[in-house]
Amino acid sequence: MRTFPLSDAHTLPRWQRPEALLMLFAFIMPVAFATWLALLNNFVVEVAAFDGADIGLLHTVREIPGFLAVGVILVIMFVREQVLAVVSLAMLGIATALTASFPSLGGILAITMISSIGFHYYETVNQSLQLQWLPKARAPAMLGKLLAFGSGATFLTYGLIVLTWRAFDLSYDLVYWLAGGFTAVAAVIAHFAFPQFEAPHPQIKKMILRRRYWLYYLLQFMSGARRQIFVVFAGFMMVERYGLDVHQVTALFMATLAINMVSAPLVGRAVGRFGERSALLIEYGGLTTVFVLYAGLYVFDWGVIVAAGLYVVNNVFFALALAIKTYFQKIAAPGDIAPTAAVAFTINHIAAVFLPAVLGLIWLSSPVTVFVLAAFLAIASFGLSLLVPRHPVEGHETTLTRPLAIAE
Repeated sequence: MRTFPLSDAHTLPRWQRPEALLMLFAFIMPVAFATWLALLNNFVVEVAAFDGADIGLLHTVREIPGFLAVGVILVIMFVREQVLAVVSLAMLGIATALTASFPSLGGILAITMISSIGFHYYETVNQSLQLQWLPKARAPAMLGKLLAFGSGATFLTYGLIVLTWRAFDLSYDLVYWLAGGFTAVAAVIAHFAFPQFEAPHPQIKKMILRRRYWLYYLLQFMSGARRQIFVVFAGFMMVERYGLDVHQVTALFMATLAINMVSAPLVGRAVGRFGERSALLIEYGGLTTVFVLYAGLYVFDWGVIVAAGLYVVNNVFFALALAIKTYFQKIAAPGDIAPTAAVAFTINHIAAVFLPAVLGLIWLSSPVTVFVLAAFLAIASFGLSLLVPRHPVEGHETTLTRPLAIAE
């Protein structure tokens, strides 16, 4: 494999530079994952007869590899991060292609575990590569563009599902094969089309936990817990409570993505201008309100239009989460990025391992309780965000630390 110094990447053609590879990654991953997610709720309800407890168990299994993402540190001792990203994408694609071939609880759980290993290991190293390859000054804006690019890929995927699902009477099996196959093949092409970029700062290849990153760890934990409630139950609610069909659920996802494609670059620039602290406070204040209103769907029996609107607004607020990444990039020692990304991904998924199954049981009797808990988590995150400095740097990680007093 041809290695290429990151400092000389500007001499390469634009299509072969690190930013282009990150954009390619941002495009091909959602094709498989978005297809899996768009069809999942209808597939498990219509084909496998899942209830709330089953869907909670499924998402608990799906998040186990995320909890074990710290294992990435062991893998990169023998495999380059860029290679691991490609292999993980291929694994995600192949597993997605096989999803409908096992229409039982056990089969779906097994194939979900395989696809989840690919997804979570890819996400871990992709986050690490983004923070290593992107200059700090441009990172917020570029992360916003990558988010918009991924939203565009997802929008295209959803659009194809909406236009062809009923028109051609497609099957779950065919759609999963097409989407998963595309991601797997594109990952292999990416491996041979780009050189192996060599970052200037070698990464520490062992697990590290630094006291000065404690606020980053807590923000990651709360983010994972909160997001799980939304990912698992918001979409499931649209099918279980309102009876939306595949093309209707996918149309809702498309509306959300269309807004994110426009808003994500603006969010990235706003984070760069106003800082991570302001972005996080806006995100968590907004999410608290949204989750309270989600509970109101059951208390006041609001209709599907209100539910769909809340779903869209929720996703827009989630885009502000890129501020957690850039906050860490500003406070991290350069060699800490890869191992800390793996540790943080594991911390992010601690709650994800048990929350879906536990809340799935609660969901059977009280969906309101699930969304009220999410609101409390958002309030706690708001409080933590008050500790983020206006200008975080290494040595001034929180408002409780003295500037330039670096402590392990």
